[in-house]
Amino acid sequence: MPRIKQPRNIARARQLRQQMSLPETLLWNLLRRVPAGVVFRRQHPIGSYVADFFCAKAGVCIEIDGQAHDMGDRPERDMERDHALRALGLDVLRIPAADVLKSPADIAEALVRYCKQ
Repeated sequence: MPRIKQPRNIARARQLRQQMSLPETLLWNLLRRVPAGVVFRRQHPIGSYVADFFCAKAGVCIEIDGQAHDMGDRPERDMERDHALRALGLDVLRIPAADVLKSPADIAEALVRYCKQ
């Protein structure tokens, strides 16, 4: 698994951990307990990006997308980001924030199942 970290992204990841959105916080409260032995990291730097959540063993980046991801040039930037992460051999899952708010436990369970396969 690639271990590509850039110093500025480590600092940015630390900052983002302090500013997590409500859906990210709700999901992290479930994933941090290492469900079914699956380890997740939050706000994890990968290359020039910071993934909302990352499962290193499965090589899965998880992005929680709020409404801002539908505006302006954001869809194109997200597509470029996904392409760059996939070029590193990683899977990228995008989950709408509204889905996390509806049922964080269901999303956490689905992520654990996905990362275990």
